[in-house]
Order: sequence, then structure tokens, then C-alpha cells
Amino acid sequence: MLRFLTAGESHGKCLTGILEGLPSGLAIDTEFINGQLHRRQLGFGRGRRMKIETDRIEITSGVRHGKTLGSPISFILENKDWENWQISMSTEAVPEGAEIRSVTRPRPGHVDLAGALKHHIHDVRDVLERASARETAARVAGGSFCRLLLLHFGIRVGSHVLAVSSARVPAEGENLSLEAILAISPESPLRCAHPDTEKEMIQRIERAAKEGDTLGGIAEVVASPVPPGLGSHIQWDQKLDGRLAQALMSIPAVKAVEIGDGVAVAQRSGSHVHDEIFYDAASRRFFHKTNNAGGLEAGITNGADLRTRIFIKPIPTLRKSLMSVDLVSKKEAVAAFERSDTCVVPAAGVVAEAMLSMVLAQAFLEKFGADSIAELEVNFANYQKLLNSF
Repeated sequence: MLRFLTAGESHGKCLTGILEGLPSGLAIDTEFINGQLHRRQLGFGRGRRMKIETDRIEITSGVRHGKTLGSPISFILENKDWENWQISMSTEAVPEGAEIRSVTRPRPGHVDLAGALKHHIHDVRDVLERASARETAARVAGGSFCRLLLLHFGIRVGSHVLAVSSARVPAEGENLSLEAILAISPESPLRCAHPDTEKEMIQRIERAAKEGDTLGGIAEVVASPVPPGLGSHIQWDQKLDGRLAQALMSIPAVKAVEIGDGVAVAQRSGSHVHDEIFYDAASRRFFHKTNNAGGLEAGITNGADLRTRIFIKPIPTLRKSLMSVDLVSKKEAVAAFERSDTCVVPAAGVVAEAMLSMVLAQAFLEKFGADSIAELEVNFANYQKLLNSF
């Protein structure tokens, strides 16, 4: 069973991750992981903290001489802004009267009020530090280990931006192949495949920044080639679409998840929704000419590309603060403000790549489970032979 945990606060000393369940013998490229961490920090509309943090992973266990041991992998990501928060985020008691940067004016749309009520606290920093999207850096690192496993078996993952606010790519810019997604220039400020739409997106972000506001949008994440048979139809909690939706919905600011043409299919008839089945005698494989299902049917991968979309709300930390109530005085007040991004849609796409990789790697290991990469290779090869003999 592949399991992943993170620990750490946004302005604490570091983020920590523990990944358990990878087989031994998998080659680990730390520069690949650092490259994914860098991608998370990119994107037009990101805030000042991206100029402070330069995330680089420090692996502390589970890897020896560049290969996994089969034991739990642990790693840390240093928070470089920690030096400015050592009193506010000290793990030890601090002198009375020390400046601890308490927050008592909850921000609408954030964890602040719900967390304060749940934990019976008036300084919401106790909950907002953990709920911060800074934690997603650890997810990207953990997901990168899983990506390396998938890449070992030829499975790649990529994402692109479909919309920022109401600026959305035209129909021909949607449902791109993974090759087309991966071919988007790394210089693209929003990782959008349609230059004219990207210009409009940038203009909207610039306008929102001037107004002290924020914008959300849509990112699409695709994995390919994905073998058929991952996941299960047997129990509700084993269905891969359900597991994938939960993982993607756990990303901060994500409010909806779509698999394939999920929303649109509710408005079509069955004859225009279900992907017809064909057979290629040369390759001895079944295939579909369409992929409305997004590569998943009844909780099981069907051999088509795994295609998902996440819908990201505008983040709730606004310079143009919304109205709130002070938790101590109970008087009307403007919500608290700290450093903020204007738009995080491209970064959310990178986090979604990591979460999809984690869920897919977990299902892959469940299907072809082994203690070592060598054994996993044999199991996967035997399955491919079995498919060819069907």
C-alpha cells in the first residue's frame, strides 16, 4: 500500500513528507524532483513569496546511492522565510508580550472561521498555517517520486490551463493530446496552449491585481499511456475515479473535479456519450475512437488516456479585504490580509499532476505489486502478454 503524509506549517521551519510503499531499486533523480518543485512556483499572477522560497528537496531516508531501499522515504523542504517567523511560529513558549502576529479577523472562504470554531481558538494562525497552500510543495515532492515510478514504465503526466476566470480557450484548444500539452513552451507564463487566450488571461490577472482581487480558473491534467485494469469496480472506496476525485478535491481552492467530459455528458443522450469499442487486429488490442469517459469506466482504467479537470476558485486572501467579524471583540471588521497570489491556476495544475501521479502509482502497485523494481517489471510484462493473448 502506497501511503503519503505531510507535516509542517506555512511559516514553520520546514515541510516534511513521508512516502511509504515504493519498491526497492527505483532510480531517484533529485534534480527531476527539484524541477517539479520549481514548476509549482511559476505562473503569471504568483505572489512575492515565490521570490523568497527556492524549493529544493533534502531526502533524509529511504534512498541509498540514488535508488530506493523499499523502506519509507522521508524528506524535508526548508522554509527560507522561517528566519522572520521564529518567534511567531516557535514550538516553545514565548515571553508574554512577544509579537506573535496573531490573526483574529477571519478571511471569508478560508479555513479561518471554521477552524476557529472547530478548535475553540481566537488566534486563527493556529489553523491557517497548516491550511496554507504552502503545504502543496510537499505534495509535489512526494508526487514526483511516484512520477518517477510511472515514468519507469513509460507513463507520463502533464497539465495545461484551460481558463482563467471567464477567459477560456476555444474548443480546438481543449482535449489536447499529452504530446501537445508537454510541447507547450516552458516560457509560457500560464502554460496555456492558445496564445491569444493566454494574452487575455494575463490582462485579466493584471486588472485583478490592480484592484486587489483574485481569479480562479480551470486546469486539465492528462496521463498517458495508462494500462487498462487499474482500479476496481468491487467496492465504492476502491473505484479509481472516486479515489482520484478525492485526491484532486483535497488541493486547496479546488471546488470541483471533472473526469473526461463529466459535466457535458449530463446534457447529452447516451448515444452521444458512451465511447464505442473497436478492435485492432495488428496490435491485438481493443480501443476507443473517442474518450468521453476520460479513460475510466466503472472505476477501472480502460486503456485510454486518463483525463481530468480541476476547477479552482479565486483564492480567499484579498488585498481588497471582504467584511468579517473580529473573533475577540465580536465587532464588524475587514478581514485580515497577508501576502497573496492573484492567480494560482498553473500552480494548481502542477499540484494536480502530483496528486494524480500518486493515485495512479498506488493503483499500479496494487495491480502489479512487488517488493523490487525488477519483480515489478516482470509482473507488468506478464500482464502485457496476457492482454495480447486475450
